[in-house]
Amino acid sequence: MSRRATAKPGTAADGGPALFRLVRFWSRRWINRTSADLPEELRHAQHVQVVEAVAATVEQGAEATITSVAHQLGLDHSGASRMVRDATAAGHLSRAESEHDRRRTSLALTASGERLLADARDWQRQVFTELTADWDDLDRQRFAGYLRRLSGELER
Repeated sequence: MSRRATAKPGTAADGGPALFRLVRFWSRRWINRTSADLPEELRHAQHVQVVEAVAATVEQGAEATITSVAHQLGLDHSGASRMVRDATAAGHLSRAESEHDRRRTSLALTASGERLLADARDWQRQVFTELTADWDDLDRQRFAGYLRRLSGELER
């Protein structure tokens, strides 16, 4: 019989349900459907997702490709390809032949994509500040640190 680490409901270590409640809350706000079905504001959200995926890949020292976008977003290749196509058409990405494999397309942020990324991250910081507005600074700093740590675990 395997021993799994479990937390008792209501204890400090019982963060799993709370974490997934947050995931459900935010995932409903970043709908993932084909872009033709989306209203304009959600099409913009998909552009943010693609720009974030390209930036995260580059920040990890890898070449951004449709495959890496698919991996970052948990999509199949064709879904990622459509999202990349739309973000490119909107002017947020540029495409070039990969320096490592001529069969692949390398993706890079354009000036517009850099602005979109900066605006998205500013908005994310603003939401964090608003959600923790009544927390003391030490709690806010600790929580931000734990979120960065948890996020860093995803890259392994």
